Amino acid sequence: MLLCTACLVGLQLLISHCWAFACHSTKPSPDFTLPGDYLLAGLFPLHSGCLQVRHRPEVTLCDRPGSFNEHGYHLFQAMRLGVEEINNSTALLPNVTLGYQLYDVCSDSANVYATLTVLSLPGPHHIELQGDLLHYSPKVLAVIGPDTTNRAATTAALLSPFLMPLISYGASSETLSVKRQYPSFLRTIPNDKYQVETMVLLLQRFGWTWISLVGSSGDYGQLGVQALEKQATDQGICIAFKDIVPFSAQVGDERMQRLMRHLAQATATVVVVFSNRPLARVFFESVVLANLTGKVWVASEAWVLSRHVTGVPGIQRIGTVLGVAIQKRTVPGLKAFEEAYARADKGDPRPCHKSSCCSSNQVCRECEAFTAHTMPKLKGFSMSSAYNAYRAVYAVAHGLHQLLGCASGVCSRGRVYPWQLLEQIHKVNFLLHEDTVMFNDNGDPLSSYNIIAWDWSGPKWTFTVLGSSTWSPVQLDINETKIQWHGKDNQVPKSVCSSDCLEGHQRVVTGFHHCCFECVPCGAGTFLNKSDLYRCQPCGKEEWAPEGSQTCFPRTVVFLACQEHTSWVLLAANTLLLLLLLGTAGLFAWHLDTPVVRSAGGRLCFLMLGSLAAGSSSLYGFFGEPTRPACLLRQALFALGFTIFLSCLTVRSFQLIIIFKFSTKAPTFYHAWVQNHGAGLFVMISSAAQLLICLTWLVVWTPLPTREYQRFPHLVMLECTEANSLGFILAFLYNGLLSISAFACSYLGKDLPENYNEAKCVTFSLLFNFMSWIAFFTTASIYDGKYLPAVNMLAGLSSLSSGFGGYFLPKCYVILCRPDLNSTEHFQASIQDYTRHRGST
Repeated sequence: MLLCTACLVGLQLLISHCWAFACHSTKPSPDFTLPGDYLLAGLFPLHSGCLQVRHRPEVTLCDRPGSFNEHGYHLFQAMRLGVEEINNSTALLPNVTLGYQLYDVCSDSANVYATLTVLSLPGPHHIELQGDLLHYSPKVLAVIGPDTTNRAATTAALLSPFLMPLISYGASSETLSVKRQYPSFLRTIPNDKYQVETMVLLLQRFGWTWISLVGSSGDYGQLGVQALEKQATDQGICIAFKDIVPFSAQVGDERMQRLMRHLAQATATVVVVFSNRPLARVFFESVVLANLTGKVWVASEAWVLSRHVTGVPGIQRIGTVLGVAIQKRTVPGLKAFEEAYARADKGDPRPCHKSSCCSSNQVCRECEAFTAHTMPKLKGFSMSSAYNAYRAVYAVAHGLHQLLGCASGVCSRGRVYPWQLLEQIHKVNFLLHEDTVMFNDNGDPLSSYNIIAWDWSGPKWTFTVLGSSTWSPVQLDINETKIQWHGKDNQVPKSVCSSDCLEGHQRVVTGFHHCCFECVPCGAGTFLNKSDLYRCQPCGKEEWAPEGSQTCFPRTVVFLACQEHTSWVLLAANTLLLLLLLGTAGLFAWHLDTPVVRSAGGRLCFLMLGSLAAGSSSLYGFFGEPTRPACLLRQALFALGFTIFLSCLTVRSFQLIIIFKFSTKAPTFYHAWVQNHGAGLFVMISSAAQLLICLTWLVVWTPLPTREYQRFPHLVMLECTEANSLGFILAFLYNGLLSISAFACSYLGKDLPENYNEAKCVTFSLLFNFMSWIAFFTTASIYDGKYLPAVNMLAGLSSLSSGFGGYFLPKCYVILCRPDLNSTEHFQASIQDYTRHRGST
């Protein structure tokens, strides 16, 4: 702290010498000082600074011809009025008077000089080196101002070690809210953080995602551009072009011409200009000179209502101007106060010893020369800024009112240190002309912005208030119908690099900016989520989407339901077959001892009918949603049942061949076949082999219910997993071999006695069986839909029906319709005819 103080002392001596020897000393004007119990300092730009680039160190003197700043003058008078009102008040600081020391801060050097003067002790006018600044008591308790971020940062840094309150009416940069660096800084103008957020919301409101960004040299413009670029980018807005207007910019110079060319070449319709007033005027004079029209200009609060900018010749042709403005407030009585000041007898303006300047920054010769006719006009922009200075004075007064214990009606006059006053100012909360004045933890006011649009529809420039912006969080409320757009049919201008894609089309970025893209439709099975327009998202497993979709749809779950007409037909046919099998079994049991039943196999017929009935029962597993038991039994039980039937059919045909053809030619083989029960042994071995295949199938390649997603994008197929398994193929091939064997044996017995000759019917049934399965596999190779189980069942039903029809129906016909053929005499006659025929051949 001692080192910091020493630096301040050295700096004050340096600046003091500069001011002392630059010109002859001039005494301060009486309007700049007012004695009082407690003094405030005011820093106001009564004159504009020198814009030329300096190549030698020098002090900029303020009271120069042609440099008077009307805007700063109104701020100056607003503070004088506020102090006068407080001193005349019986409610606020009743027995205490406020005084002030006002300074013209036309330049950085003038600002530093004023700041160091504020810190100096009464009497010796120097800063005393102290080890403890807690009891440091300068002649001023608080400072109002300065106007710009650069100067406010300098002043705040110098005042921070002393914790002297500094309330700025015009410095809006977000960096000044960092309490670690500027612990004693407060302000009555909103923080640029909220201005930037408001601008971004305004851009989003009209869908402007492709913008140019221009700022002014200095902390206000450069930090504003930096913050705006970051927030805009975070919200998906792209910066097509960005540049800074240099401090030394002049209309028509090479630097400004290049900036205008780049703005013209940029395809962005919207240009955001975050600039102070002087450089904003230079910028728009260059815009008019370059004939840059047809754009939307978004203005920052520093210049949006400034007559200094709206007075640029030809500016009405540049396009539409929208902007963020501090809410319009008025200082009651300020105009009358300035008129009274102009009419007052201030004596003749004091001449300087040098005609070009006066050394004091507490002199304003133009102010002293004002009359009621020549005084500056108080306009809207200056009135709003003047209110912020006026409000700052009242904030200090209310803090001092609390510190001095004036609530009782009498203030205790005692020594007050700046840091004590700072604590109280942070706590103030009062109404000033229906406006609530208070500060948040960062020293920022609770305020809001107006959203305005320039209006050139009349003979003179004016503006329209479109709405407002409040925080926090920042919210925008505007009436878009009030805007007069520069385009045709009063349509909102577009400012995008690429137009929005159609629904279901993703953006594929081309180039460096994500706002510039091509539109590519999302593929089938993917959709475009509105939260990510640059990548198509895959649908869930149970969902599907067509090409170019922006949403996924639930997949339709399909299986062979019992309620469908196809199912009813197949169920009825299968049930009818099962009833016929049961009826045939009863008929054969009733006529078990008749020649027809005995020739058909006798009791072996019941095994054949039972195997067919088992196969028929398995077909019910194809209906409804697949379950584990249905998947395990439907194919395996059918294969095993049909194997038993084919084994019986094969052995029955083979046994007839042995009896009629090999009993005499190979008696040994015949007797061995009969004695060892060859027929039953063959059926057992053949069925056992198929049973082993089926058990291996069920264990190794277990058929289970599954949900199939690959076949159809919009369907979920409920099915069993047996179709592609090796077990299913082996079981089917085994039945195919048995079918061929049965066919061969039947064909060899084509010349047997008529009552035993079953070659025609069996051949027909086996051929129909082959055709059914060939048709099924052909269909399965080209069709994978929900009715494939129905086709499978139809093939199985056809096989069972052909077996039943080819073997049992002819015998049922003889039993029921031709009982004369179901006699021993008829069968013996048939055998005798066969014997005679073979004997003759």
